[in-house]
Amino acid sequence: MPLASMVQLHAHAQRGGYAVCYCESWNLESVQAVIEAAEELNSPAIVGFNGGFLLHPSRSKPENLAFYAGMRLAISQSRVPIAFLLNETDDLPQIALGLELGFNAVMVESHRMELKDYQELVKKVVAMAHARNVFVEGQIGALPDGWAGSDGTSGQITDPMLAKAFVDETGVDALSVSIGNVHVLTSGKAPVNMDALRRIRAQVQVPLVIHGGTGFPSECAADVIKLGVAKFNFGTALKQAYLAAVREKLGAYREPMNPHLFLGMGGAEDLMVAGKEAVKQKVKELIQQYGFAGKSPRTLQS
Repeated sequence: MPLASMVQLHAHAQRGGYAVCYCESWNLESVQAVIEAAEELNSPAIVGFNGGFLLHPSRSKPENLAFYAGMRLAISQSRVPIAFLLNETDDLPQIALGLELGFNAVMVESHRMELKDYQELVKKVVAMAHARNVFVEGQIGALPDGWAGSDGTSGQITDPMLAKAFVDETGVDALSVSIGNVHVLTSGKAPVNMDALRRIRAQVQVPLVIHGGTGFPSECAADVIKLGVAKFNFGTALKQAYLAAVREKLGAYREPMNPHLFLGMGGAEDLMVAGKEAVKQKVKELIQQYGFAGKSPRTLQS
């Protein structure tokens, strides 16, 4: 099946009263996990990679985006509608390359930029992306950091009038908002400011997006979906599940045991299989929790 249109995915979710989850990947096994989970539950999905991570200064050199974009072929052969997102990047050359390589959605990151500069960047991205029928997500407001050892950044709740002006000026297809949600919350749940979301929705009619899905209280999901949230982003919980499964399997390996059993043969001892299955189970939980199990429409082509 060709890549799904993110615009249509969001519209279908809003009509159906659910939200679709973006489950971020970082390697082959995590991509396989998301696709298999979606297929087994007959659900639409969003798969992709974090552009900011691929360019992160801690790397000895930036990753070659083509290796990651190359997975589009497998994604496009899925039995369910799947969109392919280049997430959280503020690098215009990377975005341009991502469009050329076949991502059909991009989320433009704002946290390192002043609003004026960010708005100008997003306008450039929208012009480039819409010419290729590619979906663009922007962001107003800032999420606090939730991981242990973070600097305790408090974040900034999305200003409704600023959000409206931004959407009107840039023409983005969806808007990520800050309503108490927290980036990379490794334990516990974040508070949710429903009044803030109501004020935002009164001004902004494009679909809304919640980043920091791992720390979002799922009991609030139905309420925020009614107020226009069509997409949740998940990454932290998936990597936590992956690492726990790999750690458990790796504990059984001792030299001079046969390493192929633990890496690459695909059997019960294989670390990669364990990681994939753990992520797949977590993705299935999210699909069921956010109400889009069995919601796969026949076609949502780009």
